[in-house]
Amino acid sequence: MSDSDQKWDLEADVVVAGSGGAGLTAAILAHDQGANVVVIERSDKVGGTTAVSGGGLWIPMNDHMSEVGATDSRDEALAYCLALTAGQAPAELVETFVDTAPVMVRYLEEHTPLKFTATQMPDYRAEEQGAKLGGRTLDPEMLLKSELGEWADKLRPSPLMFVPLKIEESLKGMSQPKSIPVAVVVDRMKKGIVASGNALVGRLLKGCIERNITIMLETRARELVREGGAVVGLSADRDGQPYSMSAKGGVILACGGFEWNDKLREEHLPVDVAGHCSPASNEGDGLAMALEAGAEIGNMDQAWIYPGGTVPSEEHEGRPVSRWIMAERTLPHVILVNKAGRRFANEAQNYHDLGKSFSDEANLPCWAILDGQYRSKYPILTIMPGDPDPDWLTKAGSLEELASVLGIDGGGLRSTVERWNEMVGQGKDTDFGRGEGGYERWLGDPEAPHPNLGTIKEPPFYALPVHAHSAGTKGGPKTNSKGEVIDAQGNAIPGLYAAGNVMANIAGPGYYGGGGTIGTAMTWGYLCGINAAKAAQT
Repeated sequence: MSDSDQKWDLEADVVVAGSGGAGLTAAILAHDQGANVVVIERSDKVGGTTAVSGGGLWIPMNDHMSEVGATDSRDEALAYCLALTAGQAPAELVETFVDTAPVMVRYLEEHTPLKFTATQMPDYRAEEQGAKLGGRTLDPEMLLKSELGEWADKLRPSPLMFVPLKIEESLKGMSQPKSIPVAVVVDRMKKGIVASGNALVGRLLKGCIERNITIMLETRARELVREGGAVVGLSADRDGQPYSMSAKGGVILACGGFEWNDKLREEHLPVDVAGHCSPASNEGDGLAMALEAGAEIGNMDQAWIYPGGTVPSEEHEGRPVSRWIMAERTLPHVILVNKAGRRFANEAQNYHDLGKSFSDEANLPCWAILDGQYRSKYPILTIMPGDPDPDWLTKAGSLEELASVLGIDGGGLRSTVERWNEMVGQGKDTDFGRGEGGYERWLGDPEAPHPNLGTIKEPPFYALPVHAHSAGTKGGPKTNSKGEVIDAQGNAIPGLYAAGNVMANIAGPGYYGGGGTIGTAMTWGYLCGINAAKAAQT
């Protein structure tokens, strides 16, 4: 929309669309650079996809790495990141991320309630040049939710991360359920302590509250207002009525991806996505506005795909809860097979790389095949060892019977399991290399003979359906190193910025490590906030 006679309902220096990690970081930085900032959020809750996430940030060269005995350098971080982006993202943007990410974290720790600790989580491709076996994934400090005052009930709840556990507590509990400090967790919950994405967003939100930054919920960004090609404001829907805001320094799009837009997803993604763990308001609003403004787009065939499952009748906000398949593919005594009864990938690799194998239709749906050994030791979605077998978990006395019930090739399954057991006996997966990477071994059971390998031979046998699910899309408007959205000629569109899943992610087809989504999102939010505020002063 272009209208030089526009009448504004609200005037601001910077308008941020979206209240996730990227949006709140942008708002804080813009405010601290002297701008009058307004954050608008389509839903009735603060936090976006960040709030329902694990809350980790992947940050190279961060100040906390020494806590776990790790060191880092610019050369190592850059080599690793460039290897994973595989030339599908501008090197300049990758360099900007590597140089800015640790500065962003340091700034937020010094100027907001945010605090982090380093984890031992290895990088997702721990064998690549420049990779680290720990230290780059940061865990946010937990938060006493009551510190948010009247905003406490506006924090988006997570259907999965509601138990206040640190990242390493949660992952250790996957292979050793009895290691979870139940009494400690119960005490945290009684006190109203939150962890994971809720802690991250909550602390950013507290920083915004302390700054008196205006946050408007149930306000949906609809259209950019432009004058002479420059974005000067935003038109939104609020209380069923049009609501216009000026933005002297610019509009920052941080309103999520397009994963809940069936038309866009089916048009662009090469994978049949069966579920999402993100808020249902992520329908591509930012993408539509950027396109109308003439933005160049990229990465539209990319998404944060993970192997997911559901428990019948389990819902959150009226939609099925998407559960991550983690233990059920990385621990001993389980494999993934397709309809031919064959393995098709290294089951224990990072979820993003495993998700790429779902682009082959022959591998969807697939099943986690496990036996009595697994069932007696490890969790399966919501059930723990010793719990009664649920109706939704297929069970049989033999592999042939299991294959018959599933409708998959029984001979293929039998020969696959026999080969698997033979390789387990040799201590090496010669087909796909499972258990050879530092990240997957870290995810395994440290008390087992091999963290990731174990025979499948003791009845009963079980099968859990596995589908492709998403945590968001990676495609959208391209940006430059200032966070400015660019057009087809590579020129910045004045007054328009983007950060988070709404933009063409600078990791390209890669995923650096745990928290890579939020790490890049908040780094770009940091850049957008600074540069939009500076533009407002010119």
